[in-house]
Amino acid sequence: MTLEIITDDLLEGIPHGFFTRKGGASSGVYAGLNCGFGSSDQHEIVAINRARVADAMSVPHAHLMGVHQVHSADVVTVTEPTSDKPKADALVTNVPGLALSILTADCQPVLFADPVAKVVGAAHAGWTGALNGVLESTLDAMEALGADRANTKAVIGPSISQAAYEVGPEFFETFLAEDPLYARFFAQGTGDKMQFDLPGFGLMRLRGFGIGDATWTRHCTYADEDRFYSYRRTCHRKEADYGRLIAAISCPT
Repeated sequence: MTLEIITDDLLEGIPHGFFTRKGGASSGVYAGLNCGFGSSDQHEIVAINRARVADAMSVPHAHLMGVHQVHSADVVTVTEPTSDKPKADALVTNVPGLALSILTADCQPVLFADPVAKVVGAAHAGWTGALNGVLESTLDAMEALGADRANTKAVIGPSISQAAYEVGPEFFETFLAEDPLYARFFAQGTGDKMQFDLPGFGLMRLRGFGIGDATWTRHCTYADEDRFYSYRRTCHRKEADYGRLIAAISCPT
């Protein structure tokens, strides 16, 4: 089966893609393009899936870079191919031929590019990372490589939507303690529950930090099971594990 790759016009001219679960070799609860070695899927099958992504990005398999994601605001600057996966939640580079990748299953995959400076970045932004500054840290790291945030564009890929993201009062209070104005990203749910707008929050953070332009592809990972893995959907079904989606970007030559 052919891979399905979501791209956005905002990153036109920059090799990039938000890969759906279609076109992969995994089966069972992982059926499709599971790219997470952290899952309990067969290592060899995940390697096949990742190799297909590298081929789609037109880079050698060993040039598909990633990190050990821990919901932090830490960023790694990649200057050469490496098999190391330091604990971080974003990567940046200005080296052509390297593809930066991050994994998600409801959290925001965010791809960045300054097409003038030819600097790119990729970030994993769940609510913790977004609140603690991983998006801003990615922009800072890109600037250290010569990017200008006024020229930088960012696209948030498939993420859990507000309609599917029910949270408790403690979650709501955590955001209000940071800034009472964050209440606008919550809608009333059932009882004392609230519905959180994660992509809306991500866009606000990006635009407030001076980025040139930013958008969300408007795909909900929870709602579209045929195309996307979802951690929350797995929890609701009490399934043992879940697959991981991959997003990737590389510098133009």
